[in-house]
Amino acid sequence: MSVHISAGKGEIANTVLLPGDPLRAKYIAENYLENPKLVSNTRGILYFTGIYKGKEITVGASGMGCPSVGIYSYELFTEYNVDNIIRIGTCGAYTSELKVYDILNADQSASESTYAKYAWEIDDEILSHQGNIFESINTTGKELSLEIKPVNIHCSDIFYRKGTDLPAVAAKYNCLAVEMESFALFANALYTGKNAATILTVSDVIPTGESISADKREKTLRTMMELALETGIKL
Repeated sequence: MSVHISAGKGEIANTVLLPGDPLRAKYIAENYLENPKLVSNTRGILYFTGIYKGKEITVGASGMGCPSVGIYSYELFTEYNVDNIIRIGTCGAYTSELKVYDILNADQSASESTYAKYAWEIDDEILSHQGNIFESINTTGKELSLEIKPVNIHCSDIFYRKGTDLPAVAAKYNCLAVEMESFALFANALYTGKNAATILTVSDVIPTGESISADKREKTLRTMMELALETGIKL
């Protein structure tokens, strides 16, 4: 048991899929895992452990933003000896070259966040995925005949903003889309020597206004979920 996760020792698998939404974690557990067991529900943040194609997998929520994913991923890495975390989430595309439902594999995450600096004295404003999960995602995508797009991601602390211009850090590093968690996850993995990757589905195309409605996201993100699970059993 950690401060924010109430699972006992041995109840969290070595590989964890980490959506932001607790209900998305519940959906994955109920639809893909054999004999899923609810191992933590502290603060309504659900974690389930079960079997996928013979391998134990845990799926649980990270909440929204760098502070939240920073807490959960750090406790998973350090208190539960998790080696692999795959964040699965949605993102907004900065360019109409990306389309709704496109699947992105985050190569690097650029951010204005001070999380890495003040948590681990890492001064970089752009951090890479950690370990071999990124390449495993690309390989698994080919095996599944999926088009996976490796890109740089802007990880923002801000969901609503006054300005409409592309944020400076996103322009600097040619970030094609924006989300809110990958930077802290990559920072924690770098500091702890663990493995981390981020798979994203484009849910909104900012220049055109095209989007997936919130009530449809759980069921319409199945391709990304299945990619993460298929990758997870190889780790």
